[in-house]
Amino acid sequence: MVDLYPPTGPYDRGFLDTGDGNRLYYEQLGNPDGKPAVHLHGGPGAGTPDRPTRAWDPQAYRVVRFDQRNCGRSTPHAGDPAADMRLNTTRHLIEDIERLREHLGIERWLVNGASWGSALSVAYAQQHPERVTEVVVAAVFTARRSEIDWLYRGAGQFHPEAWDRFRDAVPEGERDGDLLAAYARLMEHPDRAVRERAAADWLAWEDAVVSGEPNGVPGMYSRQETDARVAFVRICAHVFGHGAWLEEGQLIRDAHKLAGIPGVLVHGRHDLGCPVQTAWELAKAWPGARLHIIEDSGHAGSELMGLTVREALEEFKTR
Repeated sequence: MVDLYPPTGPYDRGFLDTGDGNRLYYEQLGNPDGKPAVHLHGGPGAGTPDRPTRAWDPQAYRVVRFDQRNCGRSTPHAGDPAADMRLNTTRHLIEDIERLREHLGIERWLVNGASWGSALSVAYAQQHPERVTEVVVAAVFTARRSEIDWLYRGAGQFHPEAWDRFRDAVPEGERDGDLLAAYARLMEHPDRAVRERAAADWLAWEDAVVSGEPNGVPGMYSRQETDARVAFVRICAHVFGHGAWLEEGQLIRDAHKLAGIPGVLVHGRHDLGCPVQTAWELAKAWPGARLHIIEDSGHAGSELMGLTVREALEEFKTR
């Protein structure tokens, strides 16, 4: 059994200028001389939790957390309609991770993330395998268009009333077309009230998807403050509407590039938004990866899911 560590807050904070008008908030926790690790948050656009960590051994790890472009404490914030979303792509995010690694003088690090953070972790590791020691991801997602279509259309088979509300929130003439593009347009509307309403409708759907999970939390997505809600949905609609700028199936197709990098994948059996099939396919294609399917968990996680992730971090801390 791996117990939670005492709360560990940042020993260092700062902002990284990307050179294109973006400034990324980052922080470091744990031991400055410990094993480097980077945590990539989900969403996209959820931001780094504004609370201490308890999952990482503070004596063994040097943990880097940062807010990806346009969310959290990074600027410009996507809640501001002037923020240029064209500068927020998967390529930009991977370049940001590398820029941050170099800025902090880190040669190689463990990469960790969940949900969207798992897709970004795998994409980064495939592009820069020489910089990655291990990968530990949960709630596995690879941003295939088929996965995105399932989350925002197919899963409506289980919550038809909620999905109808999600669909009917866009203009009538766009309801039978590309819903993500329709929401993306609403999130660029000059009227803030329109943007806030669209964000609320989008997040109500996200809440519905996790509501039937064993550990689903009411209002899991909607309980954010208003600017965070608007930024989250604006970034999600933008990234997912473009298929995360990845070729269909790219992260699974290129999993062979991760040969030699130990990987631990942790996924809930009852994850409705990101069905376990994706984690299964990625694990099969990744030489040396281990998949743990958690029977009491969905996308929201569980105590056992958290324990399994922590066990992997414990295993790798002295490697």
